[in-house]
Amino acid sequence: MADTIHIAFIGNPNCGKTTLFNAFTGANLKVANWPGVTVEKKEGKTTYEGQEFKLIDLPGIYSLTSYTMEETVSRECIMSDEVDVIINVIDASSLERNLYLTLQLLELGKPVVLALNMMDIVEERGMEIDFHRLPEMLGTPAIPVSARKKTGLSILLHAASHHKEYQSQGPYIHHHKDKHSSHRHNHHEEYAMVYEDYIEDKIDLIMSALTKQYPEIVNKRWHAIKLLERDSTVTNSCPLSLENIICKSYEKDIINQKYDFIEEIISEVLVNKSEKAASTERIDRYMTDRWLGLPIFLCIMALVFFFTFTIGDWLKGYFEIALEMISQYASSGLASIHTNAMLTSLIVDGIISGVGGILTFLPNIFILFLALAILEDSGYMARVAFVMDDIMSMLGLSGRAFLPLLLGFGCTVPAVMASRALEHKKDRFKTVLVTPFMSCSARLPVYVLFSSMFFGKYAMLVCYSMYLLGIVVAIGTAYILSKLDGSKAEHTLLIELPEYKSPNARTIAIYVWQKIKDYLTKAGTVIFIASILMWAVLNFGPHGYVTDIGESFGSLIGKAIVPVFTPIGLGYWQIIVALIAGIAAKEVVVSSCSVLFGIQNITTARGMDAMVATLGELGFGAANAYALMVFCLLYIPCTATIATIHRELGSIKQTLGILLFQLLTAWSISFLVYHIGLL
Repeated sequence: MADTIHIAFIGNPNCGKTTLFNAFTGANLKVANWPGVTVEKKEGKTTYEGQEFKLIDLPGIYSLTSYTMEETVSRECIMSDEVDVIINVIDASSLERNLYLTLQLLELGKPVVLALNMMDIVEERGMEIDFHRLPEMLGTPAIPVSARKKTGLSILLHAASHHKEYQSQGPYIHHHKDKHSSHRHNHHEEYAMVYEDYIEDKIDLIMSALTKQYPEIVNKRWHAIKLLERDSTVTNSCPLSLENIICKSYEKDIINQKYDFIEEIISEVLVNKSEKAASTERIDRYMTDRWLGLPIFLCIMALVFFFTFTIGDWLKGYFEIALEMISQYASSGLASIHTNAMLTSLIVDGIISGVGGILTFLPNIFILFLALAILEDSGYMARVAFVMDDIMSMLGLSGRAFLPLLLGFGCTVPAVMASRALEHKKDRFKTVLVTPFMSCSARLPVYVLFSSMFFGKYAMLVCYSMYLLGIVVAIGTAYILSKLDGSKAEHTLLIELPEYKSPNARTIAIYVWQKIKDYLTKAGTVIFIASILMWAVLNFGPHGYVTDIGESFGSLIGKAIVPVFTPIGLGYWQIIVALIAGIAAKEVVVSSCSVLFGIQNITTARGMDAMVATLGELGFGAANAYALMVFCLLYIPCTATIATIHRELGSIKQTLGILLFQLLTAWSISFLVYHIGLL
């Protein structure tokens, strides 16, 4: 087999890049962070005609200007020796916007192959692209593909494998009108992007200076352009005395001339451009309306929770039956071999009851992620961020801050990491502070259990209220902070609104599987260990192994803190210990309650009835249950989130301050809702 060809996939956000990458790699991909930064890195492998390809999915970006971490990482990766060929994924239905990044990539001096994706949308609009003229103007192969329909994939790999030896693009056939160059050589025969003479003169002079001082540099033209733009990375790595050549930054001139060339390309290669996406515009009249946008979003989320409960609870019943059978078989099997009582308790009451109880919520989690994946892949979630931009600005936050908050509905860890996209440190801090108030999927088992036990047919509405309350607390906190520090949003949200499209089943399947796999991994590691530790805390005390849970270490710890939690309706040492255990992972609260109250299979109908009866004897009612859910929503996030907050802020003091603020907020609001509930 020939040497592995390394290919980097790069393109604008929402161009279908990840869908195309998944079409090649399937679920056979590795996800990690780039060394030293929190930008996600995806790698995968595929083969074509005996040739192995290593594929790298780079972050979605609009340019290579190195203003953001994503742009810096992408530029460093594609310029390194790690990449042999660049596949520039282009949304063919938005060709004009996508070509700016293309022109920057062509100037890097690496082999570039264009993958024109979403050709089905181009056809739906009645447009056509001249695939003969486009390569003539850009000097590089242009392959029509459809990531959703998985067409054109083999041709794309074929083009990449044959184009990898071409370090320079070409030949070029330009038909520039009214453009006459005074240069001794015709740049239009050498480069796709040619600037006006006054820019080209400076590029030639800088290239000569680079040749003398840095002869080892391979692509001197690209370095010269970056020096004209006063790019900080290139300026620092290749310092030159250019006072006589560069009197200002020519970045705006270069950008404007690139867009002039893009207009020329569009006029020659895009036929029937006047055809518009009329259906998308009609839908957006309502979806992005100033007054209707937010109510529509809330209704859609209410529908999501309706399905999460109705279908999820129906499937959950079968999981509960299976859990009861496993517990019974385990108990009888261990008894038949005369297993030690302590070991039996550990296996049945600790591990099976703890981990199994969490797994019964898998249908609810699955449906929630499935719904979010469909909304994301259809193009709707970008509209939600757009609708919320004005609200975020009024709260003193950048419109970009809503994106981390939106991610928080799935998992707080990537949501906190997404705050790095904000330009100002103050905005990042406020966003990191309020993001954990978004109700992540890990809290859903707690909501489902306690709402089902105490609110019956209104359980779905109670759960939905938790998500709304999280949003209200987050934006309320941001508003108060903006008033205290007098800050105003200086940067509004700039976001691409992609075309509405039918969600891709393969992309959704991979997304949901990754989330479910994370959930199962957590159940097999964090929750497994937490269940064992919780069992140990409740079955051992100062005098060793105990049969009375009231004499355990857990009882002593919980009872010491009871006075603090009594005013908010949670003055029960079992509940307090469960909340402490929930700092490891919020799902652990459910498994801990199962162990703490000595109720096997707490998520089954029989288990919930027993739990309600036990809590009822302690005076724990609906008001207490709602206060518990509110506290679980707002108090200290899981350990993974705490570690991420510290990594993003780089300050132990700020991290501890955020945790203390969240704890006080949780106590205060739980106090209010509990006492209002008692009325």
